Amino acid sequence: QVQLVESGGGSVELGGSLRLACAASGYSYRMYSMAWFRQAPGKEREGVAGIDSNGSIKYVDSVKGRFTISIDRAKNTLYLQMNSLQSEDGGMYYCAARGLASVGIGALLDAARFAHWGQGTQVTVSS
Repeated sequence: QVQLVESGGGSVELGGSLRLACAASGYSYRMYSMAWFRQAPGKEREGVAGIDSNGSIKYVDSVKGRFTISIDRAKNTLYLQMNSLQSEDGGMYYCAARGLASVGIGALLDAARFAHWGQGTQVTVSS
C-alpha cells in the first residue's frame, strides 16, 4: 500500500522559509508524477507545484519565483522549498502521487489526476 508522509511544516514569520518533505513508500512501481497541493480554511484544495517523471515542472502562478519543487528518486522523497512566504501561503499542504503513468504537465496541478495522498502538514505564516 502506497504511503506518503509529509513533514517540515510549522509556523514561520512573513517573508520566512520552510522546506517540506514527502517520503513515499509501499510501492514497487515508479511514481511518475508527484505534486504538492494546499488547502486553506474555507477554500478549495489548490495545486501548488508538480513534477513529472521526465523532469517537467509546473507551478501555480502565485508561487513562481518563490517555491521550488524537487525530487530525490533514490530516497523516494519529494521536496518543496518555500521562500518569501506570504500570509496567503498558509494552509495544510498535501503531497500527492500517481504511479504507472504520467499525468502530463498539463494536469500536474489537477488533484483529480492523483491517486495517492498524504495526511498533510500545516504551514502557518504570521506577520
